[in-house]
Amino acid sequence: MILLAGDIGGTKTTVGLFDGGRRDPARDAPATIVRRTYPSQDFDGLSPLLRRFLDEVRGDGAIAADATIATACFGVAGPAIENRVETPNLPWVVDGRALAGELAVPYVELINDLVATAEGIDALTGDELRTLNPGQPQPGPRRARALVAAGTGLGLALLMPGPQGWTVFPSEGGHADYAPGDDDEIALLRFLRARYPGHVSAERVASGMAIPSLYEFACAHHPEWPQPDDVRAALAADRDRATPLITRHAIDESCRLSALAMRLFVRSYGAVAGNLALTAFATGGVFVGGGVAPKILPLLERGAFLDGFARKGRFEAFLRDIPVAVILNGDAALLGASRRVWTDPPLAARGGAAS
Repeated sequence: MILLAGDIGGTKTTVGLFDGGRRDPARDAPATIVRRTYPSQDFDGLSPLLRRFLDEVRGDGAIAADATIATACFGVAGPAIENRVETPNLPWVVDGRALAGELAVPYVELINDLVATAEGIDALTGDELRTLNPGQPQPGPRRARALVAAGTGLGLALLMPGPQGWTVFPSEGGHADYAPGDDDEIALLRFLRARYPGHVSAERVASGMAIPSLYEFACAHHPEWPQPDDVRAALAADRDRATPLITRHAIDESCRLSALAMRLFVRSYGAVAGNLALTAFATGGVFVGGGVAPKILPLLERGAFLDGFARKGRFEAFLRDIPVAVILNGDAALLGASRRVWTDPPLAARGGAAS
């Protein structure tokens, strides 16, 4: 039984085929047949991207030309409502029913990308998690978990224990209000309100797309500090190209502006994670996913993340006891989407397209 799964993000989309009859010997997930990654912006929608993928893998002999796909699941960066997603960071509308018909797949399930990542947590191996805070794990029954993930945007999810395992609840909390915590952050809020007068969300500060804005704030806040020529040129040509330069300068401490921008990013990212931990009473642990965290791991480990995480007044000691770990496997959401259809056989048996 061939399963099709994917992780659809604002920057890149990773899709794979999995053998539903074989377990990956290294993890609790179906065995991977083939996986590939594509720039999301190169396609007008998910359907043409998947047609490209399936044409390529059939042409390469990864699967037989006449092989059929039993069922499919995609984690999509956006709210999944009635098996349909309008992606906030891509001009796509993804509909499970329509997609099933176009691909001749009996059933397609769409889930939020953070739900997919959450579904993949228990498939991760020990070396695919990096501990930021060991905390004080609570003994006894499983306890609530929280997941926060900065990629192009900012995603959140809650994992609640139940008799059949974890129930994952998606969240669009990344679009909740940004809450500054000190004078620099108050100045940042004023700066961002001038750009986004209707609403400044947490995603405007704690996501990949926010990093150039944070750097530009640092420049406005400290005009006396010198700018590196490579960042200046990248911002003038293509703001997205500036992000890896800013993060690199912050990691090697070669630019004060970059260091300030990323300190604001990391501390705000930690504050969002701490807010979610309080909301969910996540004594079972907080997981930091998404594509940004592994790239800036040295910055996360320098303390600003945990400072923002625990900076909650009377609940600081409570938060210091919560374990926090970074997900290093960039395919966590892909694994989760594959496990979703692998461990839930009724999905494959429903027949017809999703409604």
